[in-house]
Amino acid sequence: MQIDFSKSPDGLVPVVIQDAQTLEVLMLGYMNQEAYDKTVQEKVVTFYSRSKNRLWTKGETSSNFLHVQSMHIDCDNDTILIKAKADGPTCHTGARSCFKTSYNQNFILELESIIRGRYENPQEGSYVDKLRRKGLKKIAQKVGEEGVETVIAALAETETDFINEASDLAFHLLVLLREKGVSLETIAQNLEVRHTNPQPPRGEALKLQ
Repeated sequence: MQIDFSKSPDGLVPVVIQDAQTLEVLMLGYMNQEAYDKTVQEKVVTFYSRSKNRLWTKGETSSNFLHVQSMHIDCDNDTILIKAKADGPTCHTGARSCFKTSYNQNFILELESIIRGRYENPQEGSYVDKLRRKGLKKIAQKVGEEGVETVIAALAETETDFINEASDLAFHLLVLLREKGVSLETIAQNLEVRHTNPQPPRGEALKLQ
């Protein structure tokens, strides 16, 4: 990564922090070369505080650290995008995002994270844990059942019924994906390839309009 810190008279470049799971924009900060080097080395976001005139590691007082998952620079080499995993609320007000965006806008991605957490740290009595214990065949069966119920609701029931059944289907599909070790990111990448490739290796091209 070749970041041009000299473009700014104070040697600072803007840094956009994005939640690596939900892609929600969490905050904007600034880095100089030293802050950038420290962030790269420690994998925890450190800014240069313009008000304190010193390096400032996000979470140094609140313990709500931002753990770097990936770093990217823009086409002009003067802005950094960091995808991070947050330990807690990012904003000093206690809000998840400094921009007060609706967190539910990406809830399905958060739900994937919740399901993964239930697998990694099983909670006895939780529905996900019950499914996990029953294994792949039962989970796959549930997806099939919910798929049929979604079709029936679409054809013969109310819109509310259809929304509820489609939600059940999406949830159980997420559990099945986790059981198989496949992420939504993988599915999205596959859909993108199938959308852009007129002759995919398997099946017909999926054209998303």
